[in-house]
Amino acid sequence: MKGGIGEISRVRERGGLMTASVLMTELWRGPLLESMHFGDAVICDASGGIVDAWGDPQKAILPRSAVKMIQALPMIESGAADAFGLSDERLALACASHQAAHAHTDRVTAWLGDLGLAEPDLRCGPQMPHDRQAFNELIISGDKPCQIHNNCSGKHSGFLTLNRHLGGGPEYIEIDHPVQKACLEAFESVTREDSPGYGIDGCSAPNFITTLHGMARAMAWFAAATEGADVRQTAAVRLRNAMMAHPLLVAGEKRACTELMRAVSEPVALKTGAEGVFAAILPTLRLGIALKIADGTTRASNCAIAALLVRIGVLDPDHPTTIKFMTPPIKSRRGFLAGHMKPADTLL
Repeated sequence: MKGGIGEISRVRERGGLMTASVLMTELWRGPLLESMHFGDAVICDASGGIVDAWGDPQKAILPRSAVKMIQALPMIESGAADAFGLSDERLALACASHQAAHAHTDRVTAWLGDLGLAEPDLRCGPQMPHDRQAFNELIISGDKPCQIHNNCSGKHSGFLTLNRHLGGGPEYIEIDHPVQKACLEAFESVTREDSPGYGIDGCSAPNFITTLHGMARAMAWFAAATEGADVRQTAAVRLRNAMMAHPLLVAGEKRACTELMRAVSEPVALKTGAEGVFAAILPTLRLGIALKIADGTTRASNCAIAALLVRIGVLDPDHPTTIKFMTPPIKSRRGFLAGHMKPADTLL
């Protein structure tokens, strides 16, 4: 890694001309194309080569929460996961951006307890639950959200597991802490790029910069990883399998990650990230996908990833979940059909 936050604005200035983002999602109201979302996407094969691309494969991005499976690699490679007997459920939570439903928070609380730790040991900050029941319960009780409600509390429990194993200090989110150094080494290894810098994620942890191609290459590496080939590949297989086995824990009900993982015709590990990022691991096809919507809109990234899964052939275009995220109808508040959303033709 070459620099810090100030490096971000300079990354894309290197190397001359850049390819513009392309149209990825359209919103129609009646006969009018009312809104458009532009973005960039890359599909890589097991060699790291680009199979398909839209826009600029060399665009520098902060992958945000789409990178959590990479951040969890050192926890397994170090022996920490086995030393603390982590189940596949906890491995899935380490990769999660969860809703803070009881299915998530109860498991995180138990995980911290098994480490001999508690909520104050987290460094992710409090967050209101996105799960409606949990949200209402807090409002009715008058209680405040805590760090366990944070959508990244599973990832941070993974950081704490690694930290306990390494014997590091309590500020595990600092850039020079052994936990973050291990995360950076894993990140640069699987993206096959030196990260030029980092930003601070919503959960206060460093989020390292890579190109869209680097992120897709990392997802393809996860897809092609073979158990027993080496320690890192074995860790990757465990993480992707845990995500595919527990889609509810990776996100939550009504979320694109969870619902699309349930809808695909073959196992796929999906992970969204803030500001319009989405990543996919397709083990059977040994492919990886990374995309970024330029304006950071989640509805557009959900639509685009569904379209690419349809394009590849692992998602039925007529499946109700596909329609929900790729071509949802736009209705008035009285239920009248007002328009529709659709992916750009070039995605399909």
